Amino acid sequence: MTVHRRIRPFNTRETYPEQNLDNDLCQAVVANGTVYVRGQIGQDLDTSESVGIGDPAAQAEQAMANIKMLLEEAGSRMEHLVKLTIYLIDPRYREDVYRTVGRWTKGVHPISTGVVVSALARPEWLCEIDAIAVIPQEEK
Repeated sequence: MTVHRRIRPFNTRETYPEQNLDNDLCQAVVANGTVYVRGQIGQDLDTSESVGIGDPAAQAEQAMANIKMLLEEAGSRMEHLVKLTIYLIDPRYREDVYRTVGRWTKGVHPISTGVVVSALARPEWLCEIDAIAVIPQEEK
C-alpha cells in the first residue's frame, strides 16, 4: 500500500549537470493528505529555464506559479496552503518578494518563515520558496 505519492520525480544529474550530484528527488510529495512542495525558484518547471535573472520579484512570481501548479497536480489548491518558507540571499529583496507572495496568498493566511541565507543552489537564484498545503477531505 502506497502511503505517499511523488510529483515530478527527477535526478540532480539532469537538473544540475554542472555539479557532481546524483540525488533522486521530486518537486512535491503527498503524504497522508498533506502536500510538501520542494523549494521553488525562478525556474520554469517544464523547460528548466531560469527566469527573472537579477529580478527577485520575477523569480518569486515564477516560484509561486510553480507552487500553484504543483499543488493542483497533487490535488490541492493555493487556498489550502498552511506554511511557506521564504529564503532570500539578501534582506533588501524582502519587500519585492513578499509583495509578490502576498498577491498569491491574499485571503489565505498561511504561516510563513523568512530566512536570509548566504547563497542558493545556483548563483542566479535570488529567492526560494517551499510550501506545505493540505488536501481537504472532500477533494481526496
